[in-house]
Amino acid sequence: MKNIVQLSIFVLIAIANAQNTSPNFANEGRDWYISKNTGSGQMGTKERPAKDIGNIIHHLKPNDRIHIAEGVYMSKGSRGADEINVPVKIYGGYDTSFTTRDPWDAHKTIFTGTNEYMKSTDARIYIRTDQQRESNGQKSTGSEIVVDGIIVDNGSRNRYHEDKNLAIRRTASPKSKQNPSPESGGIVIVASNFTNVTVQNCVVMNTAPTEGAISVRVFQGGKGLIQNNFCINNTGYGIQARTGYVGSDPSKIPVFTIRNNTVLFTWKHDAIASYGGDALAFDKDLVATVANNALGYGHMGGIYSKGAKLTLTNNLFTGNGKYDYREINDKMAVADILDEAMYLDPNSDGNQGFLIKIPVAERWAEIYANRKEISRAEVDAAVTVPNTGANQLRSIFGLNVQGTDVAMDAEIFLPLITVDEALPAGLHPWNGMGCSIPKQASN
Repeated sequence: MKNIVQLSIFVLIAIANAQNTSPNFANEGRDWYISKNTGSGQMGTKERPAKDIGNIIHHLKPNDRIHIAEGVYMSKGSRGADEINVPVKIYGGYDTSFTTRDPWDAHKTIFTGTNEYMKSTDARIYIRTDQQRESNGQKSTGSEIVVDGIIVDNGSRNRYHEDKNLAIRRTASPKSKQNPSPESGGIVIVASNFTNVTVQNCVVMNTAPTEGAISVRVFQGGKGLIQNNFCINNTGYGIQARTGYVGSDPSKIPVFTIRNNTVLFTWKHDAIASYGGDALAFDKDLVATVANNALGYGHMGGIYSKGAKLTLTNNLFTGNGKYDYREINDKMAVADILDEAMYLDPNSDGNQGFLIKIPVAERWAEIYANRKEISRAEVDAAVTVPNTGANQLRSIFGLNVQGTDVAMDAEIFLPLITVDEALPAGLHPWNGMGCSIPKQASN
């Protein structure tokens, strides 16, 4: 019965989207090609690709499809942020001939930037369509947004204490001509009514937002699909499902599917904060199926729900600091979720808590395992989950067991991890839970 009801909701959404796509967003769109290594000019064809998506944003129309080859992309003028205001589909991970895709291995498409003073601190990929209007003044609706196969690495956009890459700083330094660490996500999408959003096969790392490293806001009649992504070493929330709808109409309430993602090492907003630090976060007025995700080592927890209607199936919770699941103000370990949660679908099942080995580089593992944490009574007064602690933390990296310190400083906070150091932890799931390498990903 649950599957029938869920299918009915998706059918209603599909019908609503078809009926509610406005003329502006019904544009057929064209294909654009981007290559850092072979591109030049603004033709954007396969034969004459552009050099950076930032160079052709002003040309983009609704439903354009952007294909991006391997390389490191800084945006126009190395500003480190791209804002797009129409629904588009972005696909990364191509070779330079645009014939094959391998976004996490042979043909990485990496979006990053610099920490030069006065450069942008906006989200690295920001797609916002909810303010677009038709010729009659009405807001545009419908269509689809896709981001697929992009690696977002904010490491070079952050400001680090004493340039040691160990602790970020959230203020600028005019004297040394340094920006603050961007307080924004890696992939942030705010959609229009009846617009569907897909984020898949992406990596987001070293971002320092209050919101999600991947943040998707769906409005009435739309749905969000967030699958096979890898979020590692970010502040705020790893993945945040947001709603722009207030109400209970089942044909309008946003519906999310969040599956096969791995979210590791999500930090609080700052060293003394009591917020952030959750792998997944959910607004209230939405419905979500959350399945086969690996949610580990959140400074606070695995899932924070403000009252969303969730179905949790076969998710792994491991090493989270204060709780595995938080529903409004109630904090629970994974073993207690089915008994104590108020807004959870009763068919939820198969969620587990156990230790895992995380194959990140030993250099970064040593830094993380030996960090010093600031202790606050109101932060520490929370559920203690069973699969965390100093010794367990070192064991999951394969390091020698010893305790970590607690002190009133934070000289290690969101230490820089490189793409090559991080990616091994996202290539394979644990017992079917988590992401896997998207070899030859299709579009």
